Amino acid sequence: MAKLYVNPNNPKSKINKELYGNFSEHLGRCIYEGLYVGEDSPIPNTNGMRNDVVAALKEMGLPVLRWPGGCFADEYHWMDGIGPKEQRKKILNTHWGGVVEDNSFGTHEFMELCRQIGCKTYINGNVGSGTVQEMSEWVEYMTFSGVSPMADLRKKNGHEEPYTVNYFGVGNENWGCGGNMRAEYYADEYRRYQTYVRNYYDHKRIYKIACGPNSGDYEWTDTVMKIAGKYMDGLSLHHYTIPGDTWEHKGSATQFNEAEYYTTLRKAYYMEELIHRHGAIMDRYDPNKKVGLIIDEWGTWFDVEPGTNPGFLYQQNTMRDAMVAAINLNLFNKHSDRVKMANIAQLVNVLQAVILTEGEKMLLTPTYHVFKMFRDHQEATLLDSSLTTEQIGTETDKVPNLTESVSVAADGTILITLANLSPTTAYPVDTVFAEGAPACVTGKILTGTMHAHNTFDAPETVKTADFTEAKLEADTIRMTVPPCSVISLKVTMK
Repeated sequence: MAKLYVNPNNPKSKINKELYGNFSEHLGRCIYEGLYVGEDSPIPNTNGMRNDVVAALKEMGLPVLRWPGGCFADEYHWMDGIGPKEQRKKILNTHWGGVVEDNSFGTHEFMELCRQIGCKTYINGNVGSGTVQEMSEWVEYMTFSGVSPMADLRKKNGHEEPYTVNYFGVGNENWGCGGNMRAEYYADEYRRYQTYVRNYYDHKRIYKIACGPNSGDYEWTDTVMKIAGKYMDGLSLHHYTIPGDTWEHKGSATQFNEAEYYTTLRKAYYMEELIHRHGAIMDRYDPNKKVGLIIDEWGTWFDVEPGTNPGFLYQQNTMRDAMVAAINLNLFNKHSDRVKMANIAQLVNVLQAVILTEGEKMLLTPTYHVFKMFRDHQEATLLDSSLTTEQIGTETDKVPNLTESVSVAADGTILITLANLSPTTAYPVDTVFAEGAPACVTGKILTGTMHAHNTFDAPETVKTADFTEAKLEADTIRMTVPPCSVISLKVTMK
């Protein structure tokens, strides 16, 4: 019998809604076809944005969206994507598939997409191949309300009022595709570039994010924090869950055995070590945790689906991906004192997407359903909780059998999110409270075999259902958690 202990009288950190953010890059069919089809498309749209996808993202509660990359960001020159579309420059997308990028989706289109969804904006600027002047003028173009060449140009292009830029990333993966820079060199460049990311409005300050480490590169974190820590609001971290041993053989998204399943989950749990170790370095330079750890690229990365463009990174999404999502989101909640935003890669049709499209068809992935089940953690307060677990898996790849996090909303409702990582074994779980007693509990469940996934012929194979097995007995919530399942419980206390 596993026991979940919850202490409602020991509130922890606020869980920023931005922990449930997403990432959209000019990569494969994420932007074009996935989000943007153009005003003349037969697919129902509003100002070119797919109505079905926008509605689904609003329902999921998407709080913030990162754009335009990714590696694409450090080759993106924003002036190519403004003005009349027939006059926009066509370029080669050298990173992703070698296809032509016609720049029909640019700054105005991104801002329109975020307006329709109702989410915050996270712009990633070009340090790798761009200039300080270019970055400075982009910020001026988007955010300045007065008289200036860039503000006048924005107005000429049809948007009188300034846009709101909530977050701005100064470069992307500058240790790799963003310029192959050394940490010392990037830190100095960050100090220079961020100087010209001006705040043109006092009440809407731009949150500046520095390029942080690639997974376990702790030296990068130490160097950048030492040289540039006082000039940043956030430091990014990128880590992907890749079950295979090489980039050439990452493993199939749908064809895997139980050993590969556990390898994937064990590698997902590496995120916890990364948060602890990078966080400890940040604590030395920032003991008051003013600088947020921004995990703006995370998720599973498998081999592309057979027959698709290798540069488009299109992969299916199974209940294994749902388990990876639950592991990470629970970890982000538990470390919300330091982790201030996270952006899964990517939004539509790329990597661990929440939505897949095919022409006019759209489906919601298991990962989408996990995000929706967890959405009430957004802006809630983390509660002290602990769970008795046992190690399961193979001789080389072991993980806890259960993962959880607990929060309390402003109205007092407690949300418990719990996942059973075993593909074969159900576990009874008793939830007890240090003080107070539950008066009412309702729940949702997402479950299926570890290979279960949705297709365009069967788009609702994996979907949420009401979970009615959680029973109140005295002051305890008793339930049995099915194998390979994610459960969210809403608890009202007496």
